[in-house]
Amino acid sequence: MEIYFLDWANLLLRWLHVITAIAWIGSSFYFVFLDNNLQKPNSPDLLEKGVGGAMWAVHGGGFYNPQKYMVAPKNIHTKLHWFYWESYSTWLSGFALFTVLYLYNAGTFLIDKSLMDWTPVMAGSAAVGMLVAFWFVYDIICRVFGFRRNGELIVAGLMIVVVAFCSWLANQLFAGRAAFLLVGAMIATAMSANVFFWIIPGQRKVVAAMTSGDTYDPDALVIHGKRGKQRSVHNTYFTLPVIFAMLSNHYSFLYTHEQRWVLLFVMMLAGALIRQFFVQRHAYHLGRAANPWPFAAVGVAMILGVIVAMKPTSLSVSAAPADKAMPASYAQVKTIFEQHCYMCHGEAVQMKGIRLDQSAVVKANAQAVFQQVHVTRQMPMNNATNISEEERHLIKRWFESGASVD
Repeated sequence: MEIYFLDWANLLLRWLHVITAIAWIGSSFYFVFLDNNLQKPNSPDLLEKGVGGAMWAVHGGGFYNPQKYMVAPKNIHTKLHWFYWESYSTWLSGFALFTVLYLYNAGTFLIDKSLMDWTPVMAGSAAVGMLVAFWFVYDIICRVFGFRRNGELIVAGLMIVVVAFCSWLANQLFAGRAAFLLVGAMIATAMSANVFFWIIPGQRKVVAAMTSGDTYDPDALVIHGKRGKQRSVHNTYFTLPVIFAMLSNHYSFLYTHEQRWVLLFVMMLAGALIRQFFVQRHAYHLGRAANPWPFAAVGVAMILGVIVAMKPTSLSVSAAPADKAMPASYAQVKTIFEQHCYMCHGEAVQMKGIRLDQSAVVKANAQAVFQQVHVTRQMPMNNATNISEEERHLIKRWFESGASVD
């Protein structure tokens, strides 16, 4: 019964997390689009009101005219909308999902004893600690170098090194699937922390000063605007790497690869370059930036390079000796189940409601067993029971010969 409710918690939290992430990333992308397409108006009345940029758009059968004020409007006639709950909801739902799936089941999902043989509490504490540590390192880099000459290039270079190191470290300490997710969660935590600690507090101070009616020093507020803009721009470059890290942990051919940390880092860097293309292309059409196509070209080339580098060699299981291609019996497969599967799919525990100690259940789930053990290689989880390649291939022979349970 506990497994049943955990599965529902997993499903509902994942659903909520995806919805809130769409809302957050969508608003982020939209405001980047606005900033890169706003043009300084020529109309005297708009200039007099303090409008620094405006544009026209059509959508849903109507026309829109977004305007960006560089000073406080004289009157705000409708409700002032703040964009922060999209960020907070995404992080809270994501951390809740991480807790239910990885921290609560750390012994199964977080720990790979061939890498680090530690207790679930230690592994869970280390994972949460890495989320916090990444934010502090990133924040210090931004504070120290962010507003120096060529500061953004320095921050970008240092963060590339930091993300590469974190990708390597996570894959040395945790199971591959968990490591990929954890690296994405580190960056996502920094994104949400940017909103919580810098962007929104800075905006509140600016809005309070500009709408209070009291005299204020514009130069004193500039730093809040600059820092908020800086962290907002960083967040938009983080989005594609985070999305890849979150999705890739569902693909075992990535997180089981010997050089998986390199694959993760290269793909995330490619995502950041491609995001740079989308950010810059609007400004390019307005004559404000250089042609962004090289960023997209390099990013795509990196992805293609990973695909080619990971291409399976011609020497594979299909080249096994002829005697190994003979049909396998249920008795042989049952022995494998007893050694590697019953502890999670037996009488005591029925993960996902499946018992492999019952022949009728094995027959009904033969396709899933073949896919999980041989095709995706996701089971046993993190290969905690040390199933061999010969045993995986034997299950393949049994399935392809009809999956008999007689």
